[in-house]
Amino acid sequence: MTEINKNDLSWDEWDELQTPPPAVTDFDKVVESALSRRGFLGGILAMGSAAAAMGSLSGVGALMSSTSAEASTSRFAFKPITIATDSTIHVPEGYTWDVLAKWGDPLFSSAAPFSDETGGDAASADKIFGENTDGMELFVIGNRQVIAVNHEYVNPEINLPKNDKGTPASAEDVMKLQNLQGVTVMEVAEGENGWGIVVDSPFNRRITHLTPMKISGPAAGSDLLKTEADPTGTQSLGTFNNCGAGKTPWGTYLTCEENFNGYFGTTDAAFKLPDDYKRYGISAETRYAYEKFDPRFDVAKNPNEPRRAGYVVEIDPSDASSTPVKRTALGRIKHENAAVVIARDGRVVVYMGDDERGEFLYKYVSNDVYVPGGDTSKLLDEGMLYVARFSDEGIGEWLALTPETTGMKADEIAVFTRQAASKVGATTMDRPEWVAVNPVAIEAYCCLTNNTRRGEVKDGKMRTNAGGDEMTVNAVNPREKNGYGQIVRWYPANNDHADAAFKWDLFAMAGNPVVHKDSAYAGSQNINDGNMFNSPDGMMFDTTGLVWIQTDGEDSNEGDFAGQGNNQMLAGDPVTGRIERFLTGPKGSEVTGLTWSADKRTMFVGIQHPDAPFPEGEGKLPRSAIIAVKRQDNALVG
Repeated sequence: MTEINKNDLSWDEWDELQTPPPAVTDFDKVVESALSRRGFLGGILAMGSAAAAMGSLSGVGALMSSTSAEASTSRFAFKPITIATDSTIHVPEGYTWDVLAKWGDPLFSSAAPFSDETGGDAASADKIFGENTDGMELFVIGNRQVIAVNHEYVNPEINLPKNDKGTPASAEDVMKLQNLQGVTVMEVAEGENGWGIVVDSPFNRRITHLTPMKISGPAAGSDLLKTEADPTGTQSLGTFNNCGAGKTPWGTYLTCEENFNGYFGTTDAAFKLPDDYKRYGISAETRYAYEKFDPRFDVAKNPNEPRRAGYVVEIDPSDASSTPVKRTALGRIKHENAAVVIARDGRVVVYMGDDERGEFLYKYVSNDVYVPGGDTSKLLDEGMLYVARFSDEGIGEWLALTPETTGMKADEIAVFTRQAASKVGATTMDRPEWVAVNPVAIEAYCCLTNNTRRGEVKDGKMRTNAGGDEMTVNAVNPREKNGYGQIVRWYPANNDHADAAFKWDLFAMAGNPVVHKDSAYAGSQNINDGNMFNSPDGMMFDTTGLVWIQTDGEDSNEGDFAGQGNNQMLAGDPVTGRIERFLTGPKGSEVTGLTWSADKRTMFVGIQHPDAPFPEGEGKLPRSAIIAVKRQDNALVG
């Protein structure tokens, strides 16, 4: 039997290996429901979208009405590019790209030079640009530009190249990995040689698995979060698996903790894992062996420690001495990103996806209104958390998670948010990832990346999510064994993001119209052989109202994915539904994270886990990076 290297697994594969989803026992009922819905959807999908035939939708309109004919005048300021399968970046004619920052680049002059032989000096790991860049935002502070960017996880075989399979062999190895992850805050500037890091800037900072954090909101002080090191339950160390991001109107950065479960485990074979661990995929084994060298990550010694991860963390990029705050009112899930918008009455709304098969889409609404220049300290602590339920009729509702609706206490809802959402009957989704809010229309979008378990029967039983909730086919998740993904769009009732009701449609269903002609797996009508992709993941709007879609999927270019090439970034027009390819990443990489310079003449794009030789060339370690994309005529790019 071939030994599995856990470092080679995706986070979804890791979760599947550690905690296989349970099965529904009433098999006949589930299959009957799935077949019934599939029959209803068959005719609709032939037209391109489950929402297409629901003529009552408002806003921009259903997909069929908005994409059946391409607009006579294109809003795209570029000529679309073809797929690529090589190890570099491709952008349209008239555009250029350069590396802004890559793993190992110094933030401070005291950092040791990067070494391809060792993967960098362990003592300098918290003084350099970290590994596996992800979500990011740019802030203008005075006359300076500062980027805050996530470092989601590490690749130990690359970061510890001298170790067998990258397995940590000492506390120093573990500390190196801990310090390569988290967040970088760095000042950037454009000079004669392009964009670069301003080394030793007073804004430069690394926030890692070891950085002190404050815990706020309904779970602060709860017995669920207390540990021997923190008997108050209000202070913690580190932020973990930082995936997507967000930006508040008051100028702070929201970093989102996603697959935190892979860091906590135990070497104590006799320890019985608490029941709540299963829903979040926490097991005895970890990916990085932290528990062998750092007792904080040994759940037999610290069973509450994993409950102190999985939150949205607020960071002030203007003050390198400030303490990041874990905002428990926004729930404990595998957060992808946090999309912030102001409601009609001034309250703060935060949309969030829980990135796992069959989990849910959430919304937080503050109690108080945002007042520019006013006190913002409680806006993300005091409010209501909701979860979405989608109807097959193209409408939906946000269900409040309260002690009355869930039968749980407020701190339990904040810590066991997935369980609370299951109790109120939320709709299981195909991995809700980035949410993006249109700045020029009252609508929001979410990438549903894929769900190869939806509708799957295994051992005579229908698969469910980790909580036992059914993953049968429905209108918003209309394909079983969905390996391509889709993008859902919703229109808040009364043009108010705080409203509890909404209408929805599917902006796009990714697919392969060459391999799957006349099939739901061909994708929606706005997908063709020239723009096809799979696994939409990252998503951001520019100031003009174009939505930029980034992918993290299968790049084998074979079978169901033939002709789709490497992962990519595309632009979509919400008005016409048109989607065109703008950028392709190097082989093996995910294209993730997007922001713009203050003058909108540079687009910063993240390239995560590329294969060698990106970006340094043959014989060098592959290094995740942020690239700067510009037009050759220096015109606006967003």
